[in-house]
Amino acid sequence: MAESGKRRFGLDRKESWWEDPLPDAHNRGGPGGPRWPIMSVVFLLPFLLPVTRSLLAEPAITPGLVLMAVVVYAYGACYAVFPYFFRRELRVKLAFGIVMNLLGLASLTLATGSAFVLLYGTAVLVFLVPAAWSVMIDLATLAAGAAILLAKGQFLDGYGDLITVFSITLAMFFMGNLVRAIRRLERANEEIATLAVANERERLARDLHDLLGHSLTTITVKAGLARRVLESAGDIPRAVEEIREVENLTRSALSDVRATVSANREVSLSAELVGARAALRAAEIDADLPHAVDNVRPEFQPTFGYVLREAVTNVLRHSGAKRVRVRLGDSWLEIEDDGTATGVVAGNGLRGLSERLAAVGGTLRTSVRAGGGLLVRAEIPETPPSEPSPATPAVRAEPAGGLA
Repeated sequence: MAESGKRRFGLDRKESWWEDPLPDAHNRGGPGGPRWPIMSVVFLLPFLLPVTRSLLAEPAITPGLVLMAVVVYAYGACYAVFPYFFRRELRVKLAFGIVMNLLGLASLTLATGSAFVLLYGTAVLVFLVPAAWSVMIDLATLAAGAAILLAKGQFLDGYGDLITVFSITLAMFFMGNLVRAIRRLERANEEIATLAVANERERLARDLHDLLGHSLTTITVKAGLARRVLESAGDIPRAVEEIREVENLTRSALSDVRATVSANREVSLSAELVGARAALRAAEIDADLPHAVDNVRPEFQPTFGYVLREAVTNVLRHSGAKRVRVRLGDSWLEIEDDGTATGVVAGNGLRGLSERLAAVGGTLRTSVRAGGGLLVRAEIPETPPSEPSPATPAVRAEPAGGLA
């Protein structure tokens, strides 16, 4: 029962956004630093000086005077050390705030008839505990102060001071919540900046993987072809042609890297088809590719260009295929090979493609063909969902039995 009660009222929680204290003075020079106890004396002088003067004027020390001195100076000490409770648990701060306000009420009863003494405790509560708790405790404190003045017969003389204390506390309440709102905005801006950096790093990593993986694979294949031509047939003109294409590919890759880093690179599906045809021809893989991309919606072509590039790169690297077939639709793309793959391994490339497709509401599916090889299908709905899933969908592997 005790634990459930703590959870109900939030007494077991750590700091949350609406419990944030003022800026930490250990880092920013505000309340809570080593200078605050000294500065607090300045604010306490209007309260402590008259009480100390009246204590020193008494001819004899009595238990009542000792009690009054203990209450008054304990109240002042609470005000001097309250910033050090900012980072404590909520129940500790609540206990401190309640004790401080009780000491304020005791000071009002024993030492002074001015309700201004309550301001120290009510102001502390505004900055120390959540808004709901500070409202409840401060209102209870002011009500108790009114009752004390009424019992002492000083209510008519002191109700104006109570109203003033209430007004100042209310102003501090709004100021404290403004400070909390500013702190939340600062943290939100920091998180946004961190996320922006992380997203940019992910974009660069994904683009460079897609770009360099395909370019280097094609360069490797063409360089190998040139070597084999020279070793087997000695066909120097053809070897020179292949080496010239390697040189052009290298220049193109360097240009693409610069454009990727500057976020100015655009992918063309038609250009990727031309590059795929050349790369597959160099690898001596029979390529059944479309000759045009007019039937693909223009807004989907850059995304499908990335899919085609990565799929062809995987065929060249891993499949051992002899034939590749590519089919295009207005909102879908299929790449099928007759390689030796018997399972789907979702590596960085496929994960990157699934992220690209998820950004436009699409999906990436891979399945194993009955006779071996893979079928990769990318599809983007013509009307993307209005509320895309917050999580990036994983690459889905379908059972054997895809398109033959």
